[in-house]
Amino acid sequence: MSSLIEPSEIAHESELVWLEDIEPLDYVRQHLDRVPWRMKRPSFHRDGRMVGYALLADTARASRASGTFLRRVFWLAPHDRDSQPNGYYETGAPGEAVDPRTLAPRETGHKTERSQGGPASPAMQELGITLPQS
Repeated sequence: MSSLIEPSEIAHESELVWLEDIEPLDYVRQHLDRVPWRMKRPSFHRDGRMVGYALLADTARASRASGTFLRRVFWLAPHDRDSQPNGYYETGAPGEAVDPRTLAPRETGHKTERSQGGPASPAMQELGITLPQS
């Protein structure tokens, strides 16, 4: 499922469940997964670990075609910054990554300087583009 999440796709979220402390995490990856239930912990079949997931309100309706619900899952890959601080994502972050402190039910979250691995690049500064601090 696309990592570019539209607010309408998460309009029925009621709560976010975190499986670990998000305070030390610069970013988490977010994806929409199709699952057969609104509230139960989703199964996870990616290389990495699930960090959290969304619960849906009773108003959420299953897809007529599949009988499944779209739910957000938050996760990290083994090569992400939390596990390999000097690795590939020492600076920058995956396209689907957002600062977990900007997430809430029905809020897509966004990138921050922290999630991107530091202050804005000289090119961004020259163009006057800034990201929130956190």
